[in-house]
Amino acid sequence: MSARENSMPPPPAAYFPAARITLPAGLDILRTYSGAFIGLEILFGALVWILVASTRVPVPLLQGWVMFVSVTACFLSILFLGVFLFGYTHRIAVDWNQMDFLFHGATFVFYFGAFVLQSATTSLHNYSVLISNCTSTTLISDYDYNISIAASIFAFATTICYGCSTALALRRWKL
Repeated sequence: MSARENSMPPPPAAYFPAARITLPAGLDILRTYSGAFIGLEILFGALVWILVASTRVPVPLLQGWVMFVSVTACFLSILFLGVFLFGYTHRIAVDWNQMDFLFHGATFVFYFGAFVLQSATTSLHNYSVLISNCTSTTLISDYDYNISIAASIFAFATTICYGCSTALALRRWKL
């Protein structure tokens, strides 16, 4: 044996850190506050998605962003919950506490923006649009206004859920 053979590093797989997670895997995740908040995020986010999709969109730029955020966040939350439910946290060597904080923190910021934009769209109810010289119509009908109010309330509730998940994740990650 030469000195060169003795200085060979071990295989790269030996250098990966063990996964760090304090949340349980499997169905036990649903018994924690974080699991409950993720379930509420999915439920409320799907309601925002359905309510915004059921209205006539008066300002596509604003409500397009709300739809993008609600659909994306809903699917990513389902994926995130699925990772814990099916035990993939033990197979993927990642600091899951940090991943949990980064995911929920970023989604909280995006959902807060979506809530503000949905509320801004709802506030356009009293504005009228001039169609011709003699006729004008409101930008949002009374029916769409009521649905937009519900969408704003659920967007706020979803934002609060993501904020609570972010706070719990920060506590697990850093404290």
